[in-house]
Amino acid sequence: MASASLSDEDNPSEGESYVSDESLSDEYSDDETDGQKEPCKYYNKGGCRTGSRCPYLHVCKYALKGNCRNGSKCKMNHPRGGRSSSGGSSRVLDQSTSTNVKLTDGRCYQWQLNDGNVWMDVDNNHIIEAQYSLPHTKSIKIYNTLYGAVSIDFNRMRVFGKSLKVRRLDDGNTVWIWYCTLGHKWIKYGEKDSKGNSSPVKSSDIEEKFQSNPSSSFTFSKGAETFEIRFKEMRQVGQKRKRRVTRRPLYQRQAGAAVSQAVPALQNLNLGTKPQWQFEGGSGWHEFRRQKGTQMECSVTSDDIERKYQQNPHSKMLFKVKGHSYELDFGAMIQTNLKTKHSRKIRRV
Repeated sequence: MASASLSDEDNPSEGESYVSDESLSDEYSDDETDGQKEPCKYYNKGGCRTGSRCPYLHVCKYALKGNCRNGSKCKMNHPRGGRSSSGGSSRVLDQSTSTNVKLTDGRCYQWQLNDGNVWMDVDNNHIIEAQYSLPHTKSIKIYNTLYGAVSIDFNRMRVFGKSLKVRRLDDGNTVWIWYCTLGHKWIKYGEKDSKGNSSPVKSSDIEEKFQSNPSSSFTFSKGAETFEIRFKEMRQVGQKRKRRVTRRPLYQRQAGAAVSQAVPALQNLNLGTKPQWQFEGGSGWHEFRRQKGTQMECSVTSDDIERKYQQNPHSKMLFKVKGHSYELDFGAMIQTNLKTKHSRKIRRV
């Protein structure tokens, strides 16, 4: 199975919905850029002593240009063609290949891992994509890969604890959605906030500017205040406050990988620990349990929620606690009392 880690959003006081510099410093520290921009000349001459530590690509330089005469008989590695896309909160564009070829075999996207020699497709990668499309999910751990269990950091597009690289390829038609933090929720640019106020800028406007220059920024005004979205820092900066910003793809179901197929795919993966669903209370985090005969009698368990989540990680579900109706929103990772409209954070650990 794959297990996802959720971002821990601050819960500011009323009227204070921005994230401070201190809370951003760890998550958005300077990241190393991927130095593999050009093919290694020594590898192409017959051997490189540096091996997997080499900062250059160990691939056929002619294949990169698309004109290798040896084709499949070539003794050197050939890159798996694809358009490399950057998203999430990563401030560094994927520079792991000098090609910009789009996927042309009908796939919308493909996640790949590289051990320093060649990029390899990840099986069941629609599970990764589904998690990556959720703005609050910062990482995922997948099992039974060629390299064993692998933890992928979505924010920085790297693998934890292993000498592996990760990338996401697409067909050039990915619809990217921009979000910012508002309270303890990620809000899509262009959507109304909890007070019914519309954003003065659309997600598509931000994406258009990002595509033209990923190192630049996007400026807009709301009332008398001017805001700047800094793409390199993935922050929205105002005169007094800051917000975290992220960029995630709109989830698309691959041909042959419908949402309902995610369940058997997950069940076929090895699970280290079963994910647990929890809600935040006054004394910390508490697991969803039935607890019959108590004041906290609940109509669902953590396992019930997990089964619903595996069917569609973007859906919602209803449940009751002592006769009071609640709604779980997997996209926002909150539970809401349908009568009082009071919300609590939930998480999957």
